[in-house]
This record gives sequence, C-alpha cells and structure tokens, in this order.
Amino acid sequence: MSEMTSRTADIMRVSSHREVYEPCDDSFALVDALLADQTNLINHNPKLCMEIGCGSGYVITSLILLLKEKLPNVHYLATDTNPIAARVTNETLQAHGVSAEVVCTDIASCLEERLAGLVDVMVVNPPYVPTPEYEVGMEGIASAWAGGENGRSVIDRVLPVVDRLLSEKGWFYLVTLTSNYPSEICLVMRKRGYASRIVVQRSTEEENLIILKFWRDKDEEGVDKETSSESFMKQFSRSLSSFMEKQWR
Repeated sequence: MSEMTSRTADIMRVSSHREVYEPCDDSFALVDALLADQTNLINHNPKLCMEIGCGSGYVITSLILLLKEKLPNVHYLATDTNPIAARVTNETLQAHGVSAEVVCTDIASCLEERLAGLVDVMVVNPPYVPTPEYEVGMEGIASAWAGGENGRSVIDRVLPVVDRLLSEKGWFYLVTLTSNYPSEICLVMRKRGYASRIVVQRSTEEENLIILKFWRDKDEEGVDKETSSESFMKQFSRSLSSFMEKQWR
C-alpha cells in the first residue's frame, strides 16, 4: 500500500448505497486540503473533530487516518440527515479499523448545546449545487447535493452553527463552488470574526471547486467591516486568480 493510500481512506473499502452520495471530485478536493494541512493539523492538537454531512464516510475516515498516528486520543463525530448515510459511514469506518460517533440529525440540531465551543476542527462538504428551493432537504441522495438558490440555502444555515460549535482555536474547512459566491461566504464569516484562505482550488469539466479554511482572528474583530468589504472582495478575487494561474502553469 502506498504512503498516500495509507494516510487516507481506501476508496475500495468505502461502503456505498444507491441513496448515499459516493466520493467524487469534491470529496477528493476536501481530503486533499486536509492532507495539505496535515502537519498544521497535528500541531494544532485538536481534541474534538467533526464532520457535518458525512455521506459515505470517506472524509471523516480520511481525517482520522491522517491524525491517528500522532494524535491517538482525538474524539471524532460525524452527522448526516440521511439515516442510510449514517449507516454507510459506520461501515466505512469499520472497514478501516477506526471509529467515530455517528449521529443522524439535521446539521447538528441535537448537538449544539452539548458541543458549543468545543469543536477544534470542523469539515463540511455541503449540498452546494444550485437547484430550485423545493429540492432542498429532500429525502435520500438528493439531500447531499441540492443547495437551493446559488447553492447557498444549506451553507447559510451551516455557518452560524459552525460559529457556535467551534472552539476558540477552531478551524473550519468548507467545500464551495464559484457559483456559491465564496467571497461573500468569507465576508459573512469575517463579520463574525474569522479570517479565511483558499486551501485548494480545482477545476473539473462540470464545476470549479474551492476549499476554504476559516479560523477565529482577533484582528478581524477590530476591522471596520462595512468600509473594508470592497477591498476584501478584491483581495479574494486576486487570491483566487493566483490559485487558478498556478493550476494552469
């Protein structure tokens, strides 16, 4: 087994079901972002890591495998609104010999009181595909991709929950598309006191993926958010352009 394979979930051991979203380009990009940040994550020394929307379990399993050798005592938690996905995630975890607490719930609705201010690392691959609003929250696999107008309906519900759950040192990794207006997402989080950066940018035939990382930043709390919004948006656009230029070199 190669070094890369040993550090992330083996796709051949990821469980599947027709009503559960299988690992795809967005899943791989998120895991690549975690892999790129592995040393920082280990030095961060998280006590509690969480995934919202675990699907097949590929991402949470990969996160555990990335950290377990150096950090064997981390507690992992994963949620999904689809009960079949919760079962499939447990199967994937078991196939890799690792464990996490898997809860079937909408985002983190039954966990917010218990976990407020405790999550050190949060990963989310949300339903981000722009769709009619009536498709959002449908049962089965549709719940994994239907994101409503601009693909933001679920993302905009997730952000305040993440803000409540993250610890003071918490990090948040989020999958977005350019059609989700990621610069606006960063601005929303900036107004909550978070800095952000692009960790991975990846273009496929169908979509342009951007993996964002957020963390609490006291310097952001003192910034005049209204007067500096325009300059922030320009800075984000330059950063995204730089990532895209590197990709095409």
